[in-house]
Amino acid sequence: MTEQELRDLLERKVPTVYCGYEPSGKIHFGHALTVRKLIDFQELGARVIVLLADLHAYLNDKGTLDEIRRIADYNRHCFIALGLDPKRTEFVVGSDFQLQPKYFMDVLRMAVDTTLLRARRSMDMIARHLENPDVAQVLYPLMQAVDMAWLGVDVAVGGIDQRKVHMVAREKLPALGYKKPVCVHMPLLHGLDGAVKMSSSKGNFIAVDDEPATIEEKIEKAFCPPKQVRDNPVIEYAEHVALPALGHLEVKRSPRHGGPIELKDSSELERLYAAGGLHPADLKAALSEALIELLAPVRRYFKEHPNARPPGPSRVL
Repeated sequence: MTEQELRDLLERKVPTVYCGYEPSGKIHFGHALTVRKLIDFQELGARVIVLLADLHAYLNDKGTLDEIRRIADYNRHCFIALGLDPKRTEFVVGSDFQLQPKYFMDVLRMAVDTTLLRARRSMDMIARHLENPDVAQVLYPLMQAVDMAWLGVDVAVGGIDQRKVHMVAREKLPALGYKKPVCVHMPLLHGLDGAVKMSSSKGNFIAVDDEPATIEEKIEKAFCPPKQVRDNPVIEYAEHVALPALGHLEVKRSPRHGGPIELKDSSELERLYAAGGLHPADLKAALSEALIELLAPVRRYFKEHPNARPPGPSRVL
C-alpha cells in the first residue's frame, strides 16, 4: 500500500522492515511466505525486525507468558532455519517494550480516536466473527499499530488478513506524531483440509520442521479436487512455496500416464491441471518431493541444535 510508495521509499533510504508473529505453536507455510519476503528485503540491505509478540499471544489466550516465551524462542530458531540471517535480524520480544508507560499511553491515545466498530473489523479473522469478543481482542489491533511506531518501522509485512489493522496504523499513527508505514501483503494459504486459513489450532498445515514421512502423509491426505485450481491448497503450495524457491516442479509420471514433465511457472501448472492433464496423485507426489527438498535445511538445523525446541513434547497452544 502502495507500490509507488514502496519504490519511492527504497530510492530514498535503507528501510526498516518488520513482521510480527504471535508465538502460538508450529511455524508453517503461512509464516514462511512472510519470512521469504523479509529475506527479500534483507538481501536489498534492509534492516529487518521480527517481533515475537508474546503479549499479543497472551491477549489471544494462547497460554501463560512462560509457555508463550518458550514457544517464541523455538519460533525464532525456525525463522533462522528458514534463511533469515541471525546477524542481520533483530528479534524483539513484545513485552520488552510493550509494558512501558509511554507505550501504553500511545495505545490509549489511539483508542480515544478509534471506534469500537473499526477496532473490531481490524481484529484477527477468527476473533472478529465472535459474537462477544473479549476486550483484550479489541485492544490487540491497536497495540499492533503502536508496535510499528515504537519499532521505527518503514515497511510492515504481513498476510492479506492484516490489511485492516495496517490501514488503522497508516491512518492513526501520523496523528500521534509517528510516520505512516508502507505495507506489503502476502496471500493467505488454505489449510490442507481446504479451510480458508491454515491454523496451528486446527493442525491443517505442514510445519517447516516436519519429517519427510509426515510431509508425504499430509500431502497425500490433502484436499485436492481434480481440475479445481481455485481454493486448492496443493496448487497453492506448489505456486507460492515450491516453485518460487526451487524454480521448477518435477512430475515423475510413468509413460502410460503421460511421462515425466517439468513445470516452471504457476500459469503452466494451472493450465495443465484445469484441463485434466495432471492427476491430483501425480501433483501431490511431485509436491511432496519438492517440499522435502526445500525443508531439508530446517530439519538439518534442528538436528544441529537439539536444544532449540521447547522442552517436553511440542504442543500447539
